[in-house]
Amino acid sequence: MKEKNTNWTNEDSLHTYQIKRWGENYFGINAEGELSIYPNQKLDGMEISIQKVIEEAQNQGVSFPAVFRFHDILRSQVKHLNESFIQIINEAGFKGKYFGVFPIKVNQLREVVEEIIDVGQEYNYGLEAGSKPELLAALAYNTNAKSLTVLNGNKDEDYIRLAMLGCKMGKKIAIVIEKFSEIHHVLKLAQLFKVEPIIGVRAKLSTKSSGKWAESSGDFAKFGLTIPEIVDLVSLLKEKNKLHLLSLFHFHVGSQIPDIRIIKECITEGARIYTNLIKMGVQIEYFDVGGGVGVNYDGTRSNTCSSINYTLKDYIGDVVYILKDICDLEGIKHPHIVTETGRAVCAHHSCVITNVYGDVGLDNNKSLRWNTHEDDHLILKHIKQLHTDLNQSNYQDTYNNACIIKDETISAFKLGVIDLEQRSSAELIYWDICSRIISLTENEKYVPEEIKKLKTVMAEKYLCNFSLFQSAPDTWAIEQLLPIVPINRLNTKPTKECTLADITCDSDGKINNFLSPEGHKSTLTIHELPKNEKYFIGLFLTGAYQDIMGDMHNLFGRLNEVHIYSDENDPSNFYIEEIIHGNSAADVLEIMQYNPAEMSRKIKVEIDKKIKTGEIKPRTGVSLVDYYEACLYSYTYLN
Repeated sequence: MKEKNTNWTNEDSLHTYQIKRWGENYFGINAEGELSIYPNQKLDGMEISIQKVIEEAQNQGVSFPAVFRFHDILRSQVKHLNESFIQIINEAGFKGKYFGVFPIKVNQLREVVEEIIDVGQEYNYGLEAGSKPELLAALAYNTNAKSLTVLNGNKDEDYIRLAMLGCKMGKKIAIVIEKFSEIHHVLKLAQLFKVEPIIGVRAKLSTKSSGKWAESSGDFAKFGLTIPEIVDLVSLLKEKNKLHLLSLFHFHVGSQIPDIRIIKECITEGARIYTNLIKMGVQIEYFDVGGGVGVNYDGTRSNTCSSINYTLKDYIGDVVYILKDICDLEGIKHPHIVTETGRAVCAHHSCVITNVYGDVGLDNNKSLRWNTHEDDHLILKHIKQLHTDLNQSNYQDTYNNACIIKDETISAFKLGVIDLEQRSSAELIYWDICSRIISLTENEKYVPEEIKKLKTVMAEKYLCNFSLFQSAPDTWAIEQLLPIVPINRLNTKPTKECTLADITCDSDGKINNFLSPEGHKSTLTIHELPKNEKYFIGLFLTGAYQDIMGDMHNLFGRLNEVHIYSDENDPSNFYIEEIIHGNSAADVLEIMQYNPAEMSRKIKVEIDKKIKTGEIKPRTGVSLVDYYEACLYSYTYLN
């Protein structure tokens, strides 16, 4: 579909979808109006057209929806984090070093963890685990003897034994004490294995976080030791002559911290605890500030839940300089800095690409007798008159009266006073009045709240071939806003306002919160669906948590994945390194304890009975069984 619109440019689309504000220079629009990736964060440098990736993936048999992973972005973010710390540490004259760890829980996929470990090798960048399965992965994949493996979370004996196994292998295992009872198990097994692990202690800071995860901080946080418990821990280790093992101090006050002031307060309180521990004779070597660095999902650079009012370098500067100033003031040595930054590392590298396969809206195109007639019921006469008299000066009063008449219409129908056709006519006129009111108020500065809501109520629903619960669960669970952008036609003016609905049979399977130049809004500005062409949109910044938190709602399984690398010697600037196929229907049914082979057998038995009675011909029966089995082993999403 070729479209020309001299009044709309790529800059207009960049502004409409706020791409420059959330994209961190990884995303832009090319000369053809296609959303593109800029792996070197240079908008005049190498570009990878997402539309061309879609076309190549289709040529290789990939069905949509699919997850696209741009590994160059992932590698770039790991480098950016580590090199920013190194630069600011050097500028500040800070005497400690940076030993970051990636928390596996943020994205547990092997390909992601392998990539992070590979690019982080030169920085001694390690891993953080919070469960036995994550520890099993960390032991196998963190092969750098100089990097840390930090162990958080609840720990049973098997978990601690695995940690000791890592110590035996010569790995730098830091076991963080989250509750006081854990120290007894750690000391007992350390003696049994004849190893000396790094012991860390997590403090419950009094500083309260903000945002969605505020409850993970403060005196009543789920994890960590209170100040009295930390003092008791020090006394216990002194008593057992094991104080030298306590060499990591840790705190964590929540994920996606939106306000830099919270971070400053946490670093200040944590630094004070650290210096006091040193004065008590504890030889703390590592100062672990945990995670919490947020992502600017909505582009506003504000302290709202879907944004942050700081940059990564702002955060790093506060960590380094606040810690340095307090240490210098107290005459205490500078420790090594550890962060457990995950969301900011991997959010940008992954996106969900889905096709829009239809739309649902109010049909107001039916022919009506707009003029009143003698045989019209009084209700019809009244609403037709409202329609005729509607103008700029009376739209609110007209709307109020139209709502009353609509309610009267339904009551009259229930009592048998009007018939179905009369009700249909009255409702069509009502919705046309609403449409005209929206048009009349489009350019007004002040619009009554109930009229604003009309825009959302009447917006078309674009039906998207994906499951919100599988691919963007935070959008549903915690109202996390994700950037959503069409993949092409971005040099053409979008003329539709719509909401998005997924293919689950759940009324919650919808998105009605979008970013815009004015902030959050309830509709997405988008193009009219083309005829005889697929229309693709992307959900971006899905690389943190969304990949691994999806559920099996309606038995829609994991998506197909396409792994993309840049290649300056390739005509398209990229190549698809790997395709990982998502779940088939049989895969997800097996997870729910069904047996696909037994299911096929049951269908065959039923059809054989129909063949014997002559209700189905043998050839037809065979084709029906074949079709059932083909569906069992096909993709769970729409073709």
